[in-house]
Amino acid sequence: MKIRVSSLSLPLEHSDADLRASVAERLGLEPDEIRCIEVFRRSADARQRRSVKLVYTVDVSVEGAEKVLERLESGSGVRRAPDLAYRFVAKATRAPEPRPVVVGLGPCGLFAGLVLAQMGLRPLILERGKKVRERAKDTFGFWREGRLDSESNVQFGEGGAGTFSDGKLYSQVRDKQNYGRKVLTEFVEAGAPAEILYEGRPHIGTFRLVPMLEKMRAKIEGLGGEIRFQTRVDDFILEGGALRGLVASGEVLRADHVVLALGHSARDTFRVLHERGVETVAKPFSIGFRVEHPQSMVDHCRYGRFAGHPLLGAADYRLAHHCTGSGLEGRTVYSFCMCPGGLVVASASEEGGVVTNGMSQYDRGERNANAGLVVDLSPEDLASGVFAGMELQRDLEQRAFAAAGGNYEAPGQLIGDFLAQRPSTSLGGVLPSYQPGVHLTELDSCLPDFALAAIREAIPAFDRKIPGFAREDAVLTGVETRTSSPIRLPRASDLQSVNVRGLFPAGEGAGYAGGILSAGIDGIRVAEAVARVIGST
Repeated sequence: MKIRVSSLSLPLEHSDADLRASVAERLGLEPDEIRCIEVFRRSADARQRRSVKLVYTVDVSVEGAEKVLERLESGSGVRRAPDLAYRFVAKATRAPEPRPVVVGLGPCGLFAGLVLAQMGLRPLILERGKKVRERAKDTFGFWREGRLDSESNVQFGEGGAGTFSDGKLYSQVRDKQNYGRKVLTEFVEAGAPAEILYEGRPHIGTFRLVPMLEKMRAKIEGLGGEIRFQTRVDDFILEGGALRGLVASGEVLRADHVVLALGHSARDTFRVLHERGVETVAKPFSIGFRVEHPQSMVDHCRYGRFAGHPLLGAADYRLAHHCTGSGLEGRTVYSFCMCPGGLVVASASEEGGVVTNGMSQYDRGERNANAGLVVDLSPEDLASGVFAGMELQRDLEQRAFAAAGGNYEAPGQLIGDFLAQRPSTSLGGVLPSYQPGVHLTELDSCLPDFALAAIREAIPAFDRKIPGFAREDAVLTGVETRTSSPIRLPRASDLQSVNVRGLFPAGEGAGYAGGILSAGIDGIRVAEAVARVIGST
């Protein structure tokens, strides 16, 4: 048995011996009585910039652990360390016929497929885009030259949208079954740095994700799974309220159990599902811009004299403002997908639209910090109909495309000019990172009036939290529309569609995740649900 010790606070400049001494003091032991210390979580406490601390949670091995626990009072931050092992709900001796199908190879589909393969169910995985290296060539080509491949881009292809992101691996999902630990452990086995298992806000970065995805693909195939790339699902065959098959790139495939891990941008597939009678509902999401500041400014604001310390890395932030202006009551503006030391990237998946997102490499070494600056939408903001949100996204993306000249450059505006409601004509000290390029203009044509007003109210409020946030030459780039899926595919307690047996909506596209880790967790949950249904038939 191990003992978990939480909330150990140490200065940045501490040694392993200092950590051991702190653990021993908490447990009422001598340092040499501790056999082993494993770091479970480490995070930075920067609430006091003059004295930034590292906060640890550790799992400790000691002689007589039970007696040590008995003499310590409850509330002391000490308890029995939980079992972190993931356990499969089933192990098949023979794959079912037809075998389960996974549609989409983003984080959700990847882990659904992997766990199904590890349970011996030999899944067939269909991905409309290309393998990750081919996809990366297409995506970087779009950024350099402005030529969009609508089937191979930031949204579509092996790894999903998370491949071209900061590679963040934290989530607010409650994880009693160790699903999150399973995701992180598989990533480490595929080549991710071991620190993602204990850092409080772990990330990987795009370049590291590429070889990891290839290793995980090989693992699935080695376990009997099959992956077909450039295979788009065009139709679903339903009979008597149950799924009976798919039409994929012209081929009819028999299928009784399908995991729908589509991602939030599979607009054509959502429409087909709705037309076939699969329950589909509108879902709130958020819209806004990307904002860029010097990373050095953010580091100084968060860490003071400790800025640049190797244990801290590039600083991030999370901001939210609840609006109070006339007509804005109840709205929230917040930072979204903050990328320290990163780039604003072109994320369109449809011709004639501009979409922004953020991306960082593992070292987070670029000169700018960027984040989405977005406003939540309420149902009253949208027209009636299931796809009203999706059509709003498309409309705003097309407006941004037109505002920047119709060549996949993005419209941009300096914060000072945005607040003063005048067009920008020249850059200051902050150079935008978006490629194929930023066309300075006025952004008011790119968002609804309420969103513009809310962001204008929020920026000065954020400046009070991060001095310099409202600096005149910080750059806004439009538009950020793919914050989450605009629709949800409702599912029952067994994780099947509420009205189509055998169909398992999953991940971000279906409205059940937001980010790499939560999508991977949902993929595991749905894989288990598929295994239970197969095992009961």
